[in-house]
Amino acid sequence: MTDLPPDLPRLRTLETWLVVSLDRVRQQIAATEQREREQRTGEDRRPPVPDWVLELGIGVGAPPAEVHVGGCYAAGGRRRAITREQALAALTEGVRACVHCRPDTALGML
Repeated sequence: MTDLPPDLPRLRTLETWLVVSLDRVRQQIAATEQREREQRTGEDRRPPVPDWVLELGIGVGAPPAEVHVGGCYAAGGRRRAITREQALAALTEGVRACVHCRPDTALGML
């Protein structure tokens, strides 16, 4: 006993539908694999998170806004990586320390 149609035309129609469906599944698999490869490549090429970040002020010549620990979620878009010594110097010169990541504490200033 089978639940397939008994006649050849309907079996051919079913076969065609299955081939088309299988092709769509294979295309989706290929697209998903490609996206995953691209994502892995992007993650591999992403630069490392800096240890310290200086958030820059708005406008040309504006003073820096805040010092952050690298990877701080509160750091704005205008920022640049700095060294530990530069972070210490900026905090010593009066640049505000981020209240979320507390770079002054991480640097041993408090």
